[in-house]
Amino acid sequence: MYSLILDSSTKILYVCLVKDEKVLYEKYVEGNKDHAKNIVYLIDEALTNNKIESKDLDEIICGYGPGSYTGVRMAVSVCKMLAVFMKKPLYTISSLKLMASGAKGKVLSYIDARRGNVFGTIIDTTSDTYIVNEAHTELTNLKNNSYDFEVNDSSYKVDPLYVIKHKKLVSEPHLLVPNYLRETEAERNLNDKAI
Repeated sequence: MYSLILDSSTKILYVCLVKDEKVLYEKYVEGNKDHAKNIVYLIDEALTNNKIESKDLDEIICGYGPGSYTGVRMAVSVCKMLAVFMKKPLYTISSLKLMASGAKGKVLSYIDARRGNVFGTIIDTTSDTYIVNEAHTELTNLKNNSYDFEVNDSSYKVDPLYVIKHKKLVSEPHLLVPNYLRETEAERNLNDKAI
């Protein structure tokens, strides 16, 4: 079974191809300004290097946020397109959970959300239990809790087998929307004008 895993919610674009429980291809590419340029190229490289075609994929797994608005939309859009046009099952995983997957224990996982805030959580990866639910908050609010490891949007290692084990099926891929955890700036401005 071939699984393609994509995440572009952070400064790092993550692309991984797994066959059964063997990682065939895994790339972390830094530079969020280049995600659009690299995402299709890296998918093609993963498939070509392993002498398979997109039709050979059995499932697509998408890190669907929270994170950079543009970055989150990029992976979600590509994954939706692949799933819908190739009629393949689409699964999601929280980008924060994906980032935490490489550490075992209670993991503080966060992404810079600017203006002194983060998108963050504390998850026990040994039991797949949230200690602190995902939130848009100040980092100090998360650091006041007990945790074993800390990962952030510029330093993390993914465990693809954990991701595959904890994925969630999207019943209608064309309706998938990113997990933003907060309104966009345009939405906030519009709501402020409405008051």
